[in-house]
Amino acid sequence: MTEHSDAIVFLIIIALRVIIPLAIFRFPLPGIIAALLIDAADGGILESFTSIDMEFYQSYDKALDIYYLSLAYIATLRNWPNLAAYSISRFLWYYRLIGTTLFELTGFRPLLLMFPNVFEYFFIYIEIVKTRWSVMQLTRYHLLSAAAIIWIFVKLPQEYWIHIAQLDATDFIMESILGMPLTATWLEAIRENLWIFPVLLTLAALAFLGLRRLEQSLPKPDWATTFDADETTDQHLKHAPSLSRPDHWRTGLLEKFGLVSLVSIIFASMLPNINASPFQIGMGVTFVILGNALISHWLAERGTTWRSFGQQFLALALINLALGWTYAAILPTFDGDVRLRDVLFFALLLTLLVSLYDRYRAIYDRRLAAAREREQAAQMNESG
Repeated sequence: MTEHSDAIVFLIIIALRVIIPLAIFRFPLPGIIAALLIDAADGGILESFTSIDMEFYQSYDKALDIYYLSLAYIATLRNWPNLAAYSISRFLWYYRLIGTTLFELTGFRPLLLMFPNVFEYFFIYIEIVKTRWSVMQLTRYHLLSAAAIIWIFVKLPQEYWIHIAQLDATDFIMESILGMPLTATWLEAIRENLWIFPVLLTLAALAFLGLRRLEQSLPKPDWATTFDADETTDQHLKHAPSLSRPDHWRTGLLEKFGLVSLVSIIFASMLPNINASPFQIGMGVTFVILGNALISHWLAERGTTWRSFGQQFLALALINLALGWTYAAILPTFDGDVRLRDVLFFALLLTLLVSLYDRYRAIYDRRLAAAREREQAAQMNESG
């Protein structure tokens, strides 16, 4: 294939990996499953249809993994009325994010085993529950138990397999299970191992029977099966507008600094052609977030708020692109170096994360305030 066609396939893959995860906000379970599938398939597609250096693409692949998981975390602000589930997911997400940042800065691979990605499977578990049951029925003990089971029996073995033993699942299947050399094609391997079909059918039948048995032991569903988050969350809070008081810009500001700074440092460490220290990246992020917050504060003081997510994103994108251009221009003065296109990509990424976080943080704040009001009312009733 030509370089032109290689570039087209590459851009299509990148576009899919950027756009598909946005479905997580409205359709969390199908959205994150689709993100996982395109993540699993992209390497094979590029190897089959392009001559792109896969080591070059791996940097983008890992960065885009962090991107879709960041969107999944922000989606919990929008869709999870169970505050205990949210607080556990927040810990799991930042625990992994800190570990990934330390790994990218040090290259010490065991950190990925010490800081496993439990958040992703915990997110999937909660969203599976939400397809038929209210998560408000889940106690903190149940949620902690689920997180512990995922951590110990699922993620630790998986992280060891991938990051410590550094074994490839497809190579293991080809060599150890099918007994074929790695040079063989999958069609050749299947032709030589027709026994795999009855084995797979047997496993599928056992899985079906196990799921039917599990379904019979579960409590009565609260609603018909649905994958639409708008049908399983609190409607009166889902559309909560941004806080209109002049100090609303302070809400979640510290977490927003932490989230965007860690994600940006990870991206800068993964992506090629970026030569900037974590301090320089952190300063750039601070510059952007504080500038955006001050603009929102200035508008709020004058009784103006963002009318829609699109309006906020477009306005902040223009501002952040200008800030990004300024950052790229002055960075060489501090012995840093970065391509302008990479800075502009960062600016759009920061704009998306900040805009989504601001929009859905307001929903979490309303839920938290409502929970505190219920606790106070309950205490007053008890004392009275």
